[in-house]
Amino acid sequence: MFRYLFLSSLFFLFLKGFSQSNLPYVDPSIGGVGIILEPTRPTVHLPNSMLRFFPQRRDHLDDQIGNFPLTLTSHRRHLAFAFLPLSGEKNPETWNTRLTYFQEKLSPYYYTTSFEESGDLLEFSPQSRSGYFKVHFKNNMDHYLRFGIFNDKGEIWVSNSRNVSGFEEFEGIKIFFYGETDTDIVSKEYRNSSDKMWLLAGVGKQNKKVSFKYGISFISIEQAKKNLLKEIPEWDFEKVKKNAYAVWDKTLSQIQVKGGSDAQKRVFYTALYRSYERMVDINEYGSYYSAYDNKIHSSDTPFYVDNWIWDNYIALEPLHMILNPDREIDQINSYIQMYKQGGYIPSFALATGDWPAMTGNFAASWIADAWHKGLRNFDLKTAYEGLRKNSLNATLIPWRNGPKTVLDDFYNENGYMPGLPPGERETVSTVDTVWEKRQSVSVTTANSYSDWCIAQLASELKLMQERDLFLKRAENYKNVFRAESGFMWPKDKRGNWIEPYDPRFAGREYFTENNAYTYNWDVKHDLEGLFELMGGRKAAELKLDQLFREDLGLPKFRFWLTQPDASGLVGQFVMGNEPSFHIPYIYNYLGVPWKTQKRIRMLLDTFFLDNIFGIPGDEDGGGMSAFVVLSMMGFFPVTPGIPVYNIGSPVFNEIKINLPNGKVFRIIAKGNTGENIYIQQAFINGKTLNKPWFTHDDIINGSILELEMRKTPNKLWGNSSADSPPSSLNYAPGIRTDIR
Repeated sequence: MFRYLFLSSLFFLFLKGFSQSNLPYVDPSIGGVGIILEPTRPTVHLPNSMLRFFPQRRDHLDDQIGNFPLTLTSHRRHLAFAFLPLSGEKNPETWNTRLTYFQEKLSPYYYTTSFEESGDLLEFSPQSRSGYFKVHFKNNMDHYLRFGIFNDKGEIWVSNSRNVSGFEEFEGIKIFFYGETDTDIVSKEYRNSSDKMWLLAGVGKQNKKVSFKYGISFISIEQAKKNLLKEIPEWDFEKVKKNAYAVWDKTLSQIQVKGGSDAQKRVFYTALYRSYERMVDINEYGSYYSAYDNKIHSSDTPFYVDNWIWDNYIALEPLHMILNPDREIDQINSYIQMYKQGGYIPSFALATGDWPAMTGNFAASWIADAWHKGLRNFDLKTAYEGLRKNSLNATLIPWRNGPKTVLDDFYNENGYMPGLPPGERETVSTVDTVWEKRQSVSVTTANSYSDWCIAQLASELKLMQERDLFLKRAENYKNVFRAESGFMWPKDKRGNWIEPYDPRFAGREYFTENNAYTYNWDVKHDLEGLFELMGGRKAAELKLDQLFREDLGLPKFRFWLTQPDASGLVGQFVMGNEPSFHIPYIYNYLGVPWKTQKRIRMLLDTFFLDNIFGIPGDEDGGGMSAFVVLSMMGFFPVTPGIPVYNIGSPVFNEIKINLPNGKVFRIIAKGNTGENIYIQQAFINGKTLNKPWFTHDDIINGSILELEMRKTPNKLWGNSSADSPPSSLNYAPGIRTDIR
């Protein structure tokens, strides 16, 4: 008891040291050049808000800006309404002019840059559904505001001397804007007389400041105007900027860290900022437009869209179940509404409707995870109904949605998605034959896990026959594991192992964005069963070691022709893609948690840096950044649906999470340095913790996790099979008898 009271006293002093803002640590340029595929964007927005803004350019090394989109409607998918201030003599090239930016300053709440060509300066700050530009024209020449649309159909027009409005159409929906200037528009010109897709609005010749503020809407121009007038009623740029600062300052203060380098803090808080880009609430003060039934709904509750659930279920959603559980409930309720409106639980729930991207039924893991972490304020029965339909009566084919096909009937009867042998032509018209193909092994492993999560929800609803059905389906991953080779391996429709086949080079015919070396470990719900297939825990440990050492078998440029998403390579391990995030933590299940500590710290130090190359793969709207936030704090949820967290190796000496319930979860890593990465012993609330994991209840009840760190591993800590985190077919997270 004395020891615990002493720790509490220490932490009273420790908490007083957390006072400065964390905003200066955020650097939106981090990751601004893609290693292979997409770069990050320096997005300016409020957390989870409808309006998101960034300068349109190829990447951070591109020195010219083409336009400033008034908003993007989905991360990396659709931009809407181009805006660019211009100065000088008008000519035919004016419509295509790009400006060279100079002295650019980036932050989550405020953007500014000047332009080399004219010396003009631009500022921007956001509200939730509206934005505010302030342009400082430097010279006495003709000045213009150029507007345009990004998509195939739309119009922009000047309503009167100080109003500009417009709409765009794409993928079956419309988006609108209404804007105001604080100076007269003295001329207007359209690029083509036959349409109003590009507008040049003249604002005079004087050396002056021109402000432009606007609202956006998925409902109407009138609603866009209401959004603007509600959020930015005055011509007061500093007020908008200060509000945006205050919102972000409060958001980023929820987690406080001490220790570590300034560079590590920049990585951490930039990752935390990126974890708030999606989902976004598109309720517009009492009503929202839903693309899931093409109707406008009256509602006082949020309606969230833009979730790439394949990318986000393992890290982003679990992070916010800690930080923002009420928002997570609202997002799940939005998914349930989409099911009611459109007939299916969405895959990627965009503002434009369900985008059937990737594989799996990962809304099941998200919803099961929320339920077993105590987030209960949603209709579980309806959610289950939709998830069950997705699994049994909808197609599992990658990048498709709708009713099941002959391939799905085969899966339901035989327990695996059949692959095509090399040279055999595709016979199912629904399958994309150009690039995505069947991804037969990944479809099988992904849905095995999703069905396990559905089984847990069936159990909660006392649907025991249904539970048994889905538990049986959760074993399907075993049908594509070839024991004599030790690899996930495709089967044809006759049940034969496909030959020839090399686990290193197999592409989307059999796997999603990675090869068999990654998908060998894609069994989050039954690691015990997987280890048995691999020959036991020791054999699995050796196999996991080899993952990080295995040669590619080809020069990288040839390897990447088949596996362009496989960036951040360590052997065959892929740090730059989401299916790998949990893999370094699997050592905790094998009795060697010190190897998790070793690998996690190496991966963080190597691949997540505070520069424009500091993201090793696609940052999918918070998916990779949430992995960074959690791992730098020292824990990670390997199996969403089981309310426990694996312990890794925290980067910081002290971490404090202010919880929405008023309690505080704290981590103290004593002696932690760049060399002292290994846990010697652990305590939680002063009691010895010999397991390399803890529960969600430990967090939300407000606990102190204390770790003693040294430069050499304690190979006895957490090494017993009884110490391993739970992961087995028969484990029932709803029955918590075996959790400490």
